[in-house]
Amino acid sequence: MQIVENSKIQEKIYIEKLSNGLKVIVIPKKTQKKYIIWGVNYGSIDHKFTVDDREITVPDGIAHYMEHKLFEQENGTNSLDVLSSMGVNANAYTTNNHTAYLFEDNNDKFFEALDEFMNYVQNPYFTDENVEKERGIIEQEIMMYDDYPDWKLYMNVMKAMYHKNPINIDVAGTKETIAEITKEKLYDAYHAFYRPDKMAIVVCGDFEPTKVIEEIEKRMTLENNKQTITRIYEEEPDEIVKDRMEAEMNISMPLFMIGYKDTISVENQIKKDLALEIIFNILIGDSTELYQTLYEEGLLQTEPTFIYENSNTYSHVLIEGQSQQYDEVIKRIEAGIEKLKQNGIQDEVFERTKKKLYGEFVKSYNDAGNIATSFVQNYFRDINPLDYFEEFNGLTKEYTMQILNSVFQKDKKVVSIVKSK
Repeated sequence: MQIVENSKIQEKIYIEKLSNGLKVIVIPKKTQKKYIIWGVNYGSIDHKFTVDDREITVPDGIAHYMEHKLFEQENGTNSLDVLSSMGVNANAYTTNNHTAYLFEDNNDKFFEALDEFMNYVQNPYFTDENVEKERGIIEQEIMMYDDYPDWKLYMNVMKAMYHKNPINIDVAGTKETIAEITKEKLYDAYHAFYRPDKMAIVVCGDFEPTKVIEEIEKRMTLENNKQTITRIYEEEPDEIVKDRMEAEMNISMPLFMIGYKDTISVENQIKKDLALEIIFNILIGDSTELYQTLYEEGLLQTEPTFIYENSNTYSHVLIEGQSQQYDEVIKRIEAGIEKLKQNGIQDEVFERTKKKLYGEFVKSYNDAGNIATSFVQNYFRDINPLDYFEEFNGLTKEYTMQILNSVFQKDKKVVSIVKSK
């Protein structure tokens, strides 16, 4: 067993690779809450791949469809209902690059719930009838997300940025693509990606690491798959598709999102992530002159949010906010970026912001669910979240300026607006 320790935040992480190739990560925490999340390195963008020499294309939305279908068992029960009846809070989600199944226990039912949890993920039951039954449910979900202004805002940014990368397609697919999903295609995708070497289980709570790892291994039935899986992605041009997209919806306050399409790189992603967080906080954090001015003028009511998403096929930064005068706010933010580029970052401001972010990272380690989710999400980026604390030490103003100049380029900028009808 590998033990990773961080003395600064007094955390120990226990990592065990099981005989079938699955990684189990245990983060002991003296809390009543026990949290487990099972991540699969299979997301919405993985719709074309080879299994050995056989090329397979599956419909858009199939990863999300499978997440729904795995709860249904051959005995007629639904595992989500079974877990809820035990008093545990169970859920699942699908993203661009991974799918996750999870539950949270506050009632000492963890190992009882673990039986059901590990059974349904490892034993898919797809039939023509139950696949067809799910289609209407997924269609309703797609229609529901179409009515979410924030989702429309985000998807329009992806469509404005990306020509061929499937990140510009809704995670749930479309009514047309899910109509093509069959039990055979679900089994193709399941057997390709639901395999131990493409999975990780993270457990956080009041556990003895060796015992919980043994309990997980006892319930493992998946075997290591010897087939070679290769994901196929079309080459994405560097250029954006268009610089602006607008939509009208029934909302009281218009939404805006500024996106910058970034170049895919193999540099230190933790270091870059931290540099971008510092840039955003210095640019328009709640204590900055720019935000205070926009607030006092009534142009912004709340601090904008910042997102950095990256993988080996896409990379971008997003700034989202609400304003009746969105174009004026966007213009001021762009001017703030150019001013920061020209004038540079003051030493005192850089160090103060760095300390503030460090404190926020430390505080995030108080919640078992946040910790476990962070480890799963970062595992598929080949990142150990504890390394963030080490990277803070070596982060310099000069490197941060380098990231500012390389990422925030005018010809890579897109704008998405959702305004009131």
